[in-house]
Amino acid sequence: MLKSSSADQTTDLRDAIDRCGYYPSVVAEAIESALAAEPVLAYVLHHEPTFDRDEVRRHVTVLALTPSRLLVAHTDEHPPDDLLPAPYASTSTEAVPLHRVGSVAVTRMVANPAIEPNSGSTPGVTEAVLTVGWGAVKRVDLEPASCNDPECVGDHGYSGMLSAEDFALRISSSADGAEAVDQLLEFARALSAATVAS
Repeated sequence: MLKSSSADQTTDLRDAIDRCGYYPSVVAEAIESALAAEPVLAYVLHHEPTFDRDEVRRHVTVLALTPSRLLVAHTDEHPPDDLLPAPYASTSTEAVPLHRVGSVAVTRMVANPAIEPNSGSTPGVTEAVLTVGWGAVKRVDLEPASCNDPECVGDHGYSGMLSAEDFALRISSSADGAEAVDQLLEFARALSAATVAS
């Protein structure tokens, strides 16, 4: 679900959480606490089941854009374990100031890109991935360095790439519906516009 406008969408977000039906009071309380009374300008909610052997566990991600921050919330359910003898849910939130958002990357997968869309329409995006970086998590990919000489046996050390990947959300039309993909893209536009303004 996504709403995006300059109007306060806090009530709409709560309604979407209730419609999702995934521990709505737990999810809503975490979001309301993290909002700190700021209005919600845009949001996206993604409910995703995961399969763990013979059990299905659910996961929900909520992204909320406020005038000054990006809120990221995750809620998961867990089976009983050594610490808690009953099934339980864990929820975590992170509030990122917009001025800290360093990148908003969007990857679109388009089916049959050679087919021209009808006048006024856009090509059908069948899957989208939103990746947001704010410097909290960095990934290093290393590989042995080499030179162009095929006879060389020298040690050239390592070369690699350092990339920020704090958060990524993938939505596909086959799993979530075409509307969900459009909603993720609209949230990405709103977030990009907000980071330009900040």
